[in-house]
Amino acid sequence: MANFIPQASCADPQQIKTLSVQEAKLRITNLITPISTGQIIPLRQTLGQILHQAIISPINVPPHNNSAMDGYAIHSSDITAEPFTLHQVGISFAGQPYTGIVNKGECIRIMTGAMMPTECDTVIMQEHVELNGNAITIHGDHENGQNVRLAGEDLTTGETVLSEGHLISPADLGLIASLGIAEVNIKTKPRIAFFSTGDELRSIGTTLEAGQIYDSNRYTLYGMLKRLDVDFIDMGVVADNKQALREALQLASEQADVVITSGGVSVGDADYVKEMLAELGQVDFWKLAMKPGRPLAFGKINDALFFGLPGNPVSVMVTFYQFVRPALQQLSGQSTTLISTMQVNCVSAIRKRIGRFEFQRGILFENDQGTTQVKTTGEQGSGILKSMSSANCFILLEEQCDGIAANTMVTVQPFSGLI
Repeated sequence: MANFIPQASCADPQQIKTLSVQEAKLRITNLITPISTGQIIPLRQTLGQILHQAIISPINVPPHNNSAMDGYAIHSSDITAEPFTLHQVGISFAGQPYTGIVNKGECIRIMTGAMMPTECDTVIMQEHVELNGNAITIHGDHENGQNVRLAGEDLTTGETVLSEGHLISPADLGLIASLGIAEVNIKTKPRIAFFSTGDELRSIGTTLEAGQIYDSNRYTLYGMLKRLDVDFIDMGVVADNKQALREALQLASEQADVVITSGGVSVGDADYVKEMLAELGQVDFWKLAMKPGRPLAFGKINDALFFGLPGNPVSVMVTFYQFVRPALQQLSGQSTTLISTMQVNCVSAIRKRIGRFEFQRGILFENDQGTTQVKTTGEQGSGILKSMSSANCFILLEEQCDGIAANTMVTVQPFSGLI
């Protein structure tokens, strides 16, 4: 026994072969080539999709000079310092422009959004006008060009409206529609295959026997993938058997751009995912200096990216949000944005050891003075899924942090920009 050397475990401080969170993110980024294909679909179906081709304006918006309010369209050269009177010769409605000529000393009644006559360059709001039949007297100080929206003021012909990689929002639907564009070229969605591993796992609706548990990970993965609007295949539960796992991984890699598993990436006797990954593809890394989620395998099977997530429910969610989610966005060709963080006072004392980046589950709240603060959800075990359900943020603790006292400023990552 004197020569016994214990293996590394998730309870140990950082080991030589473990990667930092930032190093792991960089390796994942460097291995991803965004999907290069697209498809043209009707505008209304593009909400939440990624643009494969930039939207270029085919017209000016607005297409003509128009009035910014109800009033009277005039020649600016008629403006004087004293009240002045003009003769009204017609009226212009939105969609029904005045087609006559407006000479100096004349004006027309004009409604908001209505097309300006070619001769007029200024609109006087109706509140500054005194009516007397077809004669109007204008009071107050006025400037050349006031209350007029110019053609192309919002967008000009040939202008890039939305760039490739843009995620289409409800506002974008209206913006694209304003250009008269009925169909849009969007990125082909990534296809994801996922399954859980473990002889102890049973699907909901069945009766548990001794030593068995219900498989919750596939349901959290389903929810997280659903939010990303990707196509996915739920392959169920695969037993802790090398041949079964080999066949499942091979089939998944043939059907999908990304394969995600949960469980089987640790160092137990029945943890075969890492071994099968080395046999069928390549292992880029499988151990990180983080908690929860240290045993995270990443690599490729054939042409498919592979993420072997830990089996513990909280670890699955943390590693998905920190690594898988941004990878899928990059694969989709989406313009990536940093997940927002904020600095707040943590009212909870937190114990931590140096050497690992920790994602503590926290609850952001306002105290009686209206100041935003954060507290932990309590016990932070990687199997306590309720801690994720109760939380609304991650409390981020750097590798060199050795714990914090209560009422210390910390960095938090709100779920509002993540989940």
